[in-house]
Amino acid sequence: MSLLNSPAWNRFATAARNADRRGEQLRLINAPGLRLDLTAQAHSPALQEAAVALLEQQGFEAARAQLFDGGDANWTEQRPAWHTALRAPQPPAQVAAAVLAERERVRQFVREADAATRYRCVLHLGIGGSDWGPRLVNRALRYGGIHREVHFASNVDSHSVADAMVRLDPHETLVIVASKSFTTTEPLANAEVAMNWLRDAGVADPIKQVVAVTANVEAALNLGISPDHIFQIWDWVGGRYSLWSAIGLPVALALGNDTFDQLLAGAAAMDEHFHHAPLAENAPLQLALAGVVNRSVLGFDSLVITPYDSRLFHVVPWAQQLEMESLGKVATADGSPTGVPTGPAVWGMPGTDCQHTFFQWLHQDAAGAPVDFILCEQPDHAYARHHELLIANCLAQRAALLRGKSFEEALAETSQVEADPARARLLAQHKVHPGGRPSSLIVLPHLEAYTLGALLALYEHKVFAQGVIWGINPFDQWGVEFGKALAKNIIRELDAPSQQVAPQDPSTRFWIDAIARRHQD
Repeated sequence: MSLLNSPAWNRFATAARNADRRGEQLRLINAPGLRLDLTAQAHSPALQEAAVALLEQQGFEAARAQLFDGGDANWTEQRPAWHTALRAPQPPAQVAAAVLAERERVRQFVREADAATRYRCVLHLGIGGSDWGPRLVNRALRYGGIHREVHFASNVDSHSVADAMVRLDPHETLVIVASKSFTTTEPLANAEVAMNWLRDAGVADPIKQVVAVTANVEAALNLGISPDHIFQIWDWVGGRYSLWSAIGLPVALALGNDTFDQLLAGAAAMDEHFHHAPLAENAPLQLALAGVVNRSVLGFDSLVITPYDSRLFHVVPWAQQLEMESLGKVATADGSPTGVPTGPAVWGMPGTDCQHTFFQWLHQDAAGAPVDFILCEQPDHAYARHHELLIANCLAQRAALLRGKSFEEALAETSQVEADPARARLLAQHKVHPGGRPSSLIVLPHLEAYTLGALLALYEHKVFAQGVIWGINPFDQWGVEFGKALAKNIIRELDAPSQQVAPQDPSTRFWIDAIARRHQD
């Protein structure tokens, strides 16, 4: 039976449509490192009761246990999705020795580099999950001081790596090649460029300044990287969930081992909260349920994330990958479609810039979108008045989306400045705001490693819970793999223009041939 036709879903959808969407009741959830305000999301006792039945129908308790116990949470690939083990103070017995050993190897590498004042700069080469997590954390927390300058290059467009290298001294730079499979095109292509850069600068033995983070240790060894410069991740760690592993090495190198440890601690605390908090007080689960209501019942096809803190600039692309790579699916465990809309498109940018970019659309377009507002109560700068202005803007935008403005209210305003009643009525039509638009407010006391770790884990568990409710696997990425396979065929044809490796559509065939001819010329 599809989710759409199930009794629990029909009860949940009916309750959601009839729930209060005007924020009549304050809804705050206290969680490790943050508070979640869901006042502006659909809510009613009937909806909460229906959510209990829906979670039971979809086997949520068993799925959550499987996540934490190392069962096949990634059921299409028949393996665990055990990122929680990477940040647990005491990982589960099955993987404790390996996780703790690798965790200590990372820290020891950083301690030795610090003691020897080695590597003034770091060039981190990854893409997707091996890039966005470290990039986000380093941008967010560097205000507290850095030990090393870290530059990131991810895109196979060589402008990316060239741009990073131009600011670095090759004799004082450590190159990190981060690739779970160690076959990913972008980091390996950029690693070749970086090796040539080191060599051309006269570095005697460039490979000694290269570190690999991978599940494919043999491939890293074949590249010539020393075993003591290879840090392992495992096939049960999804790329977009891998920040907590040795993929976090650039965080430890730039910000220190203690900062990385606090990041893990915040995430681990959110893990415990998600694992054990009851439904009504479970922040990731309640955020997930709100998202399901918005996407699958109310029909909003996107989610906007607006961190009102410029240090969280990279939260949006990080969350885009997490949500859209995890939830952009419709097939359930038996291969049938869910029958309801799943993963929303995720977009956004920091406030207050966002207000002058797309908030007009959010307020008055016929479609609109739910918004996650993220705010820090305390700044880490001396400009108190600026922070008050930031908070005021965040709260005002959220209130406007919720409250709206009726025609009567708008007419009362325009009548104060327009003597002509017809003109006043015309302008009033343009100033109507529908209101009732859902949003969540996530408030951190201040931005530090612990609270950032909790925030990222909040989103990870929200996505997992939504996957369970929709009956889809949030840990595979067959759409990504399909594109990679097609790209390999095209590369083979560009390398050998006389061979047609695979059938192509007319446009793709035209451009392969055109580019191949240009290379021959």
